[in-house]
Amino acid sequence: MIVMKFGGSSVADAQRIRHIIDIVRSQLDQKPVLVLSAMGDTTDHLLEAGNAALERGEVSIGHIEQHHLDTIKKLKLPNEARREITALLEELRRLLSGVSLIREMTPRTKDYMVSFGERLSVRIAAACCNALGIKALACDAWDMGFVSDSNFTSAELLAQSWELIPQKIMPLLRKGVLPVVTGFIAKDPGGSITTLGRGGSDLSATMIAAACRAEEAQVWKDVDGILTADPRIVTKAKPVEAVTYEEAAELAYFGAQVLHPRAMQPCIRTGTPVRVKNSYNTAASGTRIIAALDKKSVPVRAITFRRDVTLVDIVSTRMLGQYGFLAEVFSCFARHCVSVDMVATSEVSVSLTIDAAQDISGVKKELSRIAGVDVKTGMAIVTIVGNVKRSSEILARAFKTCQLIGVPVQMVSQGASKVNISFIVNGAEAVDVVRALHLDFFSPLHERR
Repeated sequence: MIVMKFGGSSVADAQRIRHIIDIVRSQLDQKPVLVLSAMGDTTDHLLEAGNAALERGEVSIGHIEQHHLDTIKKLKLPNEARREITALLEELRRLLSGVSLIREMTPRTKDYMVSFGERLSVRIAAACCNALGIKALACDAWDMGFVSDSNFTSAELLAQSWELIPQKIMPLLRKGVLPVVTGFIAKDPGGSITTLGRGGSDLSATMIAAACRAEEAQVWKDVDGILTADPRIVTKAKPVEAVTYEEAAELAYFGAQVLHPRAMQPCIRTGTPVRVKNSYNTAASGTRIIAALDKKSVPVRAITFRRDVTLVDIVSTRMLGQYGFLAEVFSCFARHCVSVDMVATSEVSVSLTIDAAQDISGVKKELSRIAGVDVKTGMAIVTIVGNVKRSSEILARAFKTCQLIGVPVQMVSQGASKVNISFIVNGAEAVDVVRALHLDFFSPLHERR
């Protein structure tokens, strides 16, 4: 079996839904499970409707209703599908009426409200499958074994889900039924609807794949997989054939928004491959995310960067041969609720980075009593993700490239995983650095001249 997950843009309207069903049809022999997000911008529209009910006492789902009913009409679905969708829309309307009356929106209510997006999309897609001769069943995730804690808006799946999911999914596959499952949502042990937070729909797919020991989890996006760089700044960026789970996680942490790291956790546990594919370009092979790569693989997998970074240099002779100084420094950051990203230390100094949105003034004032503190804003982190065995080669080439284009490196950090090398440059120079590095690591020799 395989699991095929499609995001909101892939199921945005009737045309896109027909298209993804054609993709699913081409892989029916592999016994797929289909996991869907809400259609297009439906989740945003649900949140807008919730705010209107909360702040102005208005109950308005006209745009949501029209879009879904128009989709049913364009897909020429039977009246039964229309009745099912109308019933869900009426349930949503009643919920918003309650919010408008009491003027309160708890996290629990919010999760209940946004769940309608996925619940509507799977029913339309399943009805379309059946109309086209594919035996399908719309499934709410909680009926397929998804049990979470009660941390509304960012719930975590409970251990019992690992046993329940295959118990619910596998009998349907044995009967030749295509399960069309809601992504992003679950229920807690008390029966309340929860949402799984960032990367939740992808997590739903990888959890099914891992729990059912699928051959692979396919996550269909609107890009050709994980690319060697951001195509908006590197026009010759190309898809990466394969990366390890670790490399994919590092790329996500440092700006490549293809697959959230938490979504990969179930597959890491079981070694289940994840393939990122493009629903707009089905001919592209995509990127496979697996446990380990061939030892002969290229030195660098991808280059990414993140702007709006603040660099903090802390210098004090008290560090020399003393214990406890670093603990004192990081305790200060903790007291002021400032999260640290990268760290580099020497005998008498520590350099670190934080997100520019965080307020550093309190930390600077407190640390200035024990050390010299220099704060540099407008910086960027450039991250090279690649082969741990060739880190010396990667570092040498990267620094040579920076020297050639006249960009000073202001801090360097290599994570404990050793799959990423990150360094700090001025934000205004980051794009030039990424382009130059990409040219060096990924272009033929004649293009570098």
